[in-house]
Amino acid sequence: MSHHIEEAAPVELLAPAGSAEALHAAVAGGADAVYLGLDAFNARRNADNFTLETLADACDYAHLRGVRVYVTLNIAILPSEIDRALECARQAYRAGADALIVQDIGLAAELSRTLHQARLHISTQMNTHNAAGIEAAAKLGARRVTLARELSLAEVAHLSSAASDLGMEVEAFAHGALCVCYSGQCFMSSMIGGRSANRGLCAQACRLPYELRNRAQRKELPSPGDHLLSPQDLCTIDLVPELVEAGVASLKIEGRMKSADYVFAVTSAYRAVLDRVLATRGMPRLSAGAISRSPVSPQAENQPVSATADERRALEEAFSRGFTTAYLTGQRGNDIMSYGRPNNRGVFVGRVAYARDGVAAIAAEEELHEGDVLEFWTNKGHFAHTLGPIEVDKNGSVRTAPQRAVGKGDRVFRVRNAAAGFADDPLSPRVLVAGSVKLRRGEPLRMEFSLADSGDSARVVGSAEGDVVEAARTKAVEEQDVRAHIDRLGQTPFELASLDVDLDEGVGIGFSQLHRIRAEALDDLAARLLAPYRDRALPRVQERARRAPAERRGCAIAAWATNPACARAAKRAGADVVYVPALNYKRGEAVIAGQRTGTAEQAGYPKQCVTALPVVDHDLVPGTREELLGFDPWRYVKPGKPVLAENLGAVVRALELGAAVEAGPHLPVTNRLSLETMADLGVERVWLSPELTLGQVADLAENAPVALGLTIMGAQELMVCEHCLLMSQGPCNERCDECARRKSPHYLKDRKDYEFPVVTDALGRSHVYNGVVLDVVPAVPDLIAAGVSALMVDATLMNVEETHAAVSRVVRARDVAQRDGNALAKTPGTTSGHLYRGVS
Repeated sequence: MSHHIEEAAPVELLAPAGSAEALHAAVAGGADAVYLGLDAFNARRNADNFTLETLADACDYAHLRGVRVYVTLNIAILPSEIDRALECARQAYRAGADALIVQDIGLAAELSRTLHQARLHISTQMNTHNAAGIEAAAKLGARRVTLARELSLAEVAHLSSAASDLGMEVEAFAHGALCVCYSGQCFMSSMIGGRSANRGLCAQACRLPYELRNRAQRKELPSPGDHLLSPQDLCTIDLVPELVEAGVASLKIEGRMKSADYVFAVTSAYRAVLDRVLATRGMPRLSAGAISRSPVSPQAENQPVSATADERRALEEAFSRGFTTAYLTGQRGNDIMSYGRPNNRGVFVGRVAYARDGVAAIAAEEELHEGDVLEFWTNKGHFAHTLGPIEVDKNGSVRTAPQRAVGKGDRVFRVRNAAAGFADDPLSPRVLVAGSVKLRRGEPLRMEFSLADSGDSARVVGSAEGDVVEAARTKAVEEQDVRAHIDRLGQTPFELASLDVDLDEGVGIGFSQLHRIRAEALDDLAARLLAPYRDRALPRVQERARRAPAERRGCAIAAWATNPACARAAKRAGADVVYVPALNYKRGEAVIAGQRTGTAEQAGYPKQCVTALPVVDHDLVPGTREELLGFDPWRYVKPGKPVLAENLGAVVRALELGAAVEAGPHLPVTNRLSLETMADLGVERVWLSPELTLGQVADLAENAPVALGLTIMGAQELMVCEHCLLMSQGPCNERCDECARRKSPHYLKDRKDYEFPVVTDALGRSHVYNGVVLDVVPAVPDLIAAGVSALMVDATLMNVEETHAAVSRVVRARDVAQRDGNALAKTPGTTSGHLYRGVS
């Protein structure tokens, strides 16, 4: 274990710490680093989390054991929060954080400018899935990027190489829950219930039951289950060699909402496999050495690089919706989904042998323990039951009294193994130290301690001196007495690995003095080891030069059209500009109201349409959808021509190509620093996040350094998914460009009978839209007065007549507002989104 934590590491194992107990579990399990959130500004705000005060203690605990601490500030920051978020980041660094994990573009850029001493890591929430995204992160000053989960091993290797060329590293998810939507692009939770996934309060609407329907048939389509948005859990325990080979710097375990039991079990399993992989490559382990651990058995040293059956089982028992390697191995179909159930399925342990008089006997294939949580699967559903004291009948079946009726043959699963539970000890794992004590007559008692594995060059020594050692007045002290009393480290985080005793004959010493000097020397060692992290000096912040406000030039009306007929209808209705997704430009890819059709393409798109680059744009690496289908949106990007970019990588790349770039609402931009960063890059217009309120829009628009736009009518995209949701009705050949299913409009129906339209694009990616249409046309006078200079109608789900009517209405609303300040009435049955209710 090295305490030079900034040195390059072979491969890091990164574990979640949603609580102090989980932190202890992660370190005990062998994590090289942990990531944790404070009580604000993190993407798991419902975890126990840490305060700035408890963060300092957490950093001390981890750093003493050679483990890094990364603090998550990985949410969209609202206008009123940006100053507090910056101060929170500064204080987290001051308390000892090794890195800050950030989603917000403005926060990232400002931290690079004002706190460059802190390592900046880009969160997976920033939607980095191509080399352009890596380059954009480098421009922000990042040292590491957490990659999107939707990448293949070949893409991970490609991006790892791109990062390495820029002096950066990549982090990849290794285990845990998969989101069906690209991270940072999910608005489903916020639009349905006001709890924003991009603000750390995801309500997991994706784990609820849905029906897939074809609008023409009006009936539920066949599917393997009801949980059509619920993926299985990612498990790469058998891909660790490939991930290491791909150049990943850090393997990330998901789970800040999970228990300490889960963290310990999963971290331990990956630690064991990663150690074997590193050993085969002759690579050192990052934090091996001076922590007391269970000894490795001789058999374990000869274990294969792949996971053992016991290690796989430990992962299944910790938590499993079923395991998948998903996109890493090129899977994107039904095999990666958990259609049957959205929560922990546990491990099968046996069946009910008989049930009578309220007692069930389980013919168990596994040893059961008191405290195990079992699930009985009956013909009337399934329920959980906690085992009491173990009682066995004459056949060896375990007898218990479940709270509901069960029948012979019912299956029994274990969802918590009490024997595998983590027993928390805040002092464990102990730090191994080597000590020396001098008891020489006429010299002060002297004791020194250093880490057991530290070489001479890295050796940190803690020491203390006592009284002058004198000759014994009665019985002389013996070496075994000195050893016994110095080795009493029970209430310290240390464990004595070795002790060098330099003892003159015939001297005496009070044992209380040995105890006191030992404590002082160990305190001194701890203080010296932790000195680089404690109470760091914060640099003085030089005020950022404010850019001049952008010139206001009236208010343009824009339309988003996915086919030539609607684009022309929008132009006829008075739209000043029409945006066309690159995915719909190619002949044969027009979509009307979510339905692929050739009839809308007869005339072609009108002139001066602006290309909108996709939210998701994988590089042309072998195996990607783009490479398989020969799709390259960048052929539409020309110097001097306008283009709308929907992720930071696309913004930076399009600017480098000389295009006139607008930033789309998927970025997202939610505070003044993000606006300033966009302006610094050279962006000409920013389309604001749909999660802002009218007041927040007005705050941003006041003296904004760049022109602002806002979508005010039409479809609201809730998800972008690599998995095609139309696959649930049966397998397909994945020739998405010629898919017959795409010729019919589909939707998901939830338990409350809301209908969420589903559109699959030419690359087979699904887009889920809100079931209630957006209409904030009544706010047009306020938006114009605030300084918004472009208003968008999203006609993705409209036909030609609806597009013409919607654009005409917004044009009229603009004209009326500019003439006399009046507003048009709201359309019944529509939503105003977050414009008046905001997000949590």
